[in-house]
Amino acid sequence: MGYQVIFAPQAIERLEEIVRYIAQNNPRAAEKFGLHLVDRAGLLANFPELGRPYRKRGNVRRLWCKPYWIYYRVQRDERIVEVMEFWHSARREPEIR
Repeated sequence: MGYQVIFAPQAIERLEEIVRYIAQNNPRAAEKFGLHLVDRAGLLANFPELGRPYRKRGNVRRLWCKPYWIYYRVQRDERIVEVMEFWHSARREPEIR
């Protein structure tokens, strides 16, 4: 049985920002890309080690979904993957708590 993938409130807010920004020019592409990010994060349910370790935080990993990073942490005891942030690669790295 796989892990449960949950999204932190901050990740949901960021996802909404991303979709709103893209929708200014192309609403259909915005919806499609938003779903792509969610689907990519959903892979973590069966492959929680898919991303690579984030060097600044030992308990955090990140998964590439061009041009965004999906930051997450795995809670093995509870079998939960918590998506913490969606972050554009052109920006400075986020403050992950």
